[in-house]
Amino acid sequence: MKTKVLILLAIGISAMGFSQKDEIKAAEKAMKKGDVAAAKSALEGATSSIDGADERLQAQYYALKGNVYYDLAKNGDESAFQTAIDAYNKVISVEEASGKEKYTSVAAQGLAQMTSDLVNAAVEDNNNQEFGKAADKLYMSYKLSPNDTIYLYYAASSAVNAQDYENALTYYNELKDVGYDGSSVSFTAVNVETGEVETMDKTTRDLYVKAGTHKDPKEEKSPSKRPEIVKNIALIYQQLGDSDKALAAYSDARTEDPNDVNLVLGEANLYYAMGDKDKFKELMAEASAMAPDNADLLYNIGVINMEQGNLMEARETYKKVLEIDPGYINALLNLSTTYVDEGNGLIDEMNSLGNSRSDIARYDELKQQKDDLFREGAQVLEEALKSNSDNQSVLTQLKNIYGALGDTENFMRMKKLLGE
Repeated sequence: MKTKVLILLAIGISAMGFSQKDEIKAAEKAMKKGDVAAAKSALEGATSSIDGADERLQAQYYALKGNVYYDLAKNGDESAFQTAIDAYNKVISVEEASGKEKYTSVAAQGLAQMTSDLVNAAVEDNNNQEFGKAADKLYMSYKLSPNDTIYLYYAASSAVNAQDYENALTYYNELKDVGYDGSSVSFTAVNVETGEVETMDKTTRDLYVKAGTHKDPKEEKSPSKRPEIVKNIALIYQQLGDSDKALAAYSDARTEDPNDVNLVLGEANLYYAMGDKDKFKELMAEASAMAPDNADLLYNIGVINMEQGNLMEARETYKKVLEIDPGYINALLNLSTTYVDEGNGLIDEMNSLGNSRSDIARYDELKQQKDDLFREGAQVLEEALKSNSDNQSVLTQLKNIYGALGDTENFMRMKKLLGE
């Protein structure tokens, strides 16, 4: 009885093997005719039982499956890329285990060609502003060719452009973990005939220089991208609202590149968003010391001082901005505003005074101080008008100041200049 069962079982296995072979042959014939849909359908008939087949048949099946799905991917079914990749990798793993490599070369060639196709398709996606698709393809390219970490770097950039911050963060952290640097050396020489600087590989450059067709050989090393990566990690954590991780990332970034003023600015802006304006001010001052001629930095320090009511500090900061860039309109407007705000700060005391002789004298004194401050603010903007005669913001602020001073002549002059 047992013998009969074994014989029946063996017959079942043999029939299953013949069925798989028939389906694989049918798929191969369909592929030769260019009927990819029929090939796919034939392979699906063997899918459920193929992993129980012998290694040679498995390798043949997965190699053919890789070809079928690769063809589908090339013809617009982008989801088929991953299936093709998995199939080719299965070929390699099966044949490595068996020690026989009949179809490994087919799989390796398919994977190499697919990497090239994916990168080219990703470039086209980026050109069409389909950044999410580009990121997916570039990441697959990196997985296909892990030594080409540049694909992972571009996948992260494309994900950021797609505002897919979760995946971008994953890619940037992976870049950090693998120690991606991204720096490179370019070799250049001047073409004697055209006078143009040309970039080429070192061997070619040296041969051209030796032949006399080129001169002035130079080597230029691009900076490491690692500080940029850790900075982007911090920015993405900030974008995702995880301030603690963002601060930790800024700490890492500044360790990587302590002289990068943009990292200090990024950390400062994070503290500002968190409501810690004192820390923001401290870091902005640090950034300003690192880049003393950066007018925008100084301007931002002035703004935060104004928000904190430190009008004198803000005023001095805006003056420094204008020493660097005399035409910085917003600095001129805010410098004027520091005088107006200081003058307005006297109004509460003026309104609190009574009608006694001393109170009246104090009122007149405060009013004179207020008016003098307003005129100081107006003078700043009158100077600005000399080079910005039609600036609406300057004209409007001047009109308001002259209106508050009761200076009807200048008030009407501003209205006329505003076309009112």
